[in-house]
Amino acid sequence: MSKVTIDNVTDVVIASLGQNGDITARQREIMTALLRHLHGFCKDVTLTHGEFIDACMFLARAGSICDDRRQEFILLGDILGVEVLCDMLTNPVTGAESESTVLGPFYRENPPVLPHGASTAQKHFDNEETVFMEGYVQDISGKPLAGVTLDIWEDAPNGLYENHDHDQPDFNLRGRFETDENGYFALRALRPVPYPIPSDETAGELLRFMGHHPNRPGHLHFIVSKHGYRTLVSQIYDRTSKWLDNDSVFAVKDSLVGDFLPGKPEHGTDLYLRFDFKLKTEAASQSIAAE
Repeated sequence: MSKVTIDNVTDVVIASLGQNGDITARQREIMTALLRHLHGFCKDVTLTHGEFIDACMFLARAGSICDDRRQEFILLGDILGVEVLCDMLTNPVTGAESESTVLGPFYRENPPVLPHGASTAQKHFDNEETVFMEGYVQDISGKPLAGVTLDIWEDAPNGLYENHDHDQPDFNLRGRFETDENGYFALRALRPVPYPIPSDETAGELLRFMGHHPNRPGHLHFIVSKHGYRTLVSQIYDRTSKWLDNDSVFAVKDSLVGDFLPGKPEHGTDLYLRFDFKLKTEAASQSIAAE
């Protein structure tokens, strides 16, 4: 092996790839780019050894607080805009399909399956505004899609998701619904409110280091899925919400902004929201990493 110098260390490490075990072409591509960018970053900022140790300890602290209620590394990726970038690279819009955006760190698997038009709210708040939401799911040609699952979750009027609030019932403001033979779905929920992402641990350290704020606009999360179609992970944003133009995780897109209108008497809710989704067919099923 060549003697390592500041000029050749990057090439020496890259040359070691695959020397003592088989790696795929994709692994080599990823590691080569990672090493060149990472070494280049260290040289660009003249990273000191002390700063390297600080970064290692920061990552160790992030790992120590990851559990089934909080995924700190995904939160850090959100703050850096990495998750939204990876999502756009993975799910480019090539036609009439609905746009995706970040999954976020508050998703929970297997929420309750609820009947058509049911409410996800198990607890009421003094400042809540109820919402009746309806819409249609179609393919990109406009054909209605029956049997589509819509997995929905949101924060409560106090700005907290139920897995971060011990005073909320389990799976509050979460549920799964299914479209009928016309691709139609309907549900009741609460108007989502702006909230700060957790900023008490390493996420807060990163935000303060960046000089950025932790706030997100009010939004509803959706996973829209059907066998044979690309799973859509998306959010619907309240057009009147604060932070819509300055989201802390950079996830807002124009096509995902909805209008919360005055409720209709027949629905018995404060507000009304109509939003449709279009799914793109996919030959190979695509999985998502639950957070």
